[in-house]
Amino acid sequence: MGNTDTSNESVVTSYAKAQARNITADGVTYAYRELGPRGGIPVVFFVHLAATLDNWDPRIIDPIAANRHVITFDQRGVGASTGQVPDSIEAMADDAHTFIKALGFDKIDVFSFSMGGMIAQDLVLEHPGLVRKLVLTGTGPRGGKDLDKVVGTTYRDIVRATLTRSDPKEFLFFNRNATGKPAAKAFIKRLQERTVDRDKPISTKAFQAQLKAIQKFGRSAPSDLSKLTHPTLIANGDNDRMVPSILSEDLHRRVKGSELVIYPDSGHGGIFQNHATFAPAALEFLAR
Repeated sequence: MGNTDTSNESVVTSYAKAQARNITADGVTYAYRELGPRGGIPVVFFVHLAATLDNWDPRIIDPIAANRHVITFDQRGVGASTGQVPDSIEAMADDAHTFIKALGFDKIDVFSFSMGGMIAQDLVLEHPGLVRKLVLTGTGPRGGKDLDKVVGTTYRDIVRATLTRSDPKEFLFFNRNATGKPAAKAFIKRLQERTVDRDKPISTKAFQAQLKAIQKFGRSAPSDLSKLTHPTLIANGDNDRMVPSILSEDLHRRVKGSELVIYPDSGHGGIFQNHATFAPAALEFLAR
């Protein structure tokens, strides 16, 4: 019994202190972090466009890691993972599958945001037995209306941010109003909480490859999401300029039995702005 207690004491539940790890599969070394108690079905986090391991909000990760095994990872060619970013979302889903199998899991829960949600949809369509529950936030379906416009919006806001010496996410993820601006600053600050062993930033080449893949996904014929029977939670802000909020409603219509949460007065980063209500909701959904 004594041994069990000691191992429980050493469980890391703070993302700022999560151990950085690597695993090699099919010639690619994937950088990942894990935290929370081992055992049970892990929650694998799929991150957004241009993001690395350092882009997850600890206020979302930490509450889930309090009682679940959490894994975040860099896709191929991103951050500290080796190889080149593929030119399609399907290929990214294949890489995610390779990574998950390399870790030895045959059942996971998925938590995804934005581009990560596109990858997650392709993963679950290709490997329905691998996924138990699906959280899709700030994302849209393949072939969704205006999804390919992400590229123009992203570049415009990068320019705006450069001119004002801000982080592009302040423009892309949050409304530029009295609620959004402080929420944006607080979010950016939380991303700095990890001070040691930070990830490598994404390269411009990798970022451009991701944008191309999103554009292709947006212009493709829709996937048949009626095949999904997985419990699914869909969330977004009501004013998402990046992946229009209407696409969350579209996903909700297409995925039978899915639940939809739309946060008022918030944008693409609605789950981060509303972390105090969203994290417990996500936790409750995953535990159900």
